[in-house]
Amino acid sequence: MAATNPAVSSPSNPKAASAPVSYAKLWIIAVVVLVLDQATKLWIVNSVPAGANPYDGGMIEVVPNFFYIIHVYNDGAAWSIFSGYSTILGLLGFVALGAIYFFRKQLELHRSLLQLIFGLLIGGIIGNMIDRFAYGHVVDFLDFHLGSYRYPAFNVADSGITVGVGIYIVLSLIEAFKEKKAAPAPEKS
Repeated sequence: MAATNPAVSSPSNPKAASAPVSYAKLWIIAVVVLVLDQATKLWIVNSVPAGANPYDGGMIEVVPNFFYIIHVYNDGAAWSIFSGYSTILGLLGFVALGAIYFFRKQLELHRSLLQLIFGLLIGGIIGNMIDRFAYGHVVDFLDFHLGSYRYPAFNVADSGITVGVGIYIVLSLIEAFKEKKAAPAPEKS
């Protein structure tokens, strides 16, 4: 993604080039996602019985045959892949956060939309890392059904990560399309 804010990176404005970048939006979004995630998980842990089969009484029916609140554990990643590696996945969270920090200029985190995206990602990563180190697993509780299909349970942190990645992919595709459209047509020989 090309830099789009000349006030930040303009060689003709050295004062702007050395000015500190505010990441306020990123941190606000990350904290909101983290607080919502941990507050909802705390409520689940203290209010909804956990179990391998939440349909034996450990669930709250929100929308019949569609949306339930349950309390299940996930010691893997999405869809329980890498199950049993919760500590390693937690450590990978530190690696991801370190990479976001280290590559913040290349990721153009001075841009408002990218602060939204990475705020969602950071809040989600930290939320699930807390679970992994506190409980040895992630607490999942949002359970959706479409007919006989049951989507794997997830939580607020997972939602932040998924929405952040989704917006990033869409933004990347839009910017690639714009760059391709703006590129001069190759000369015919």
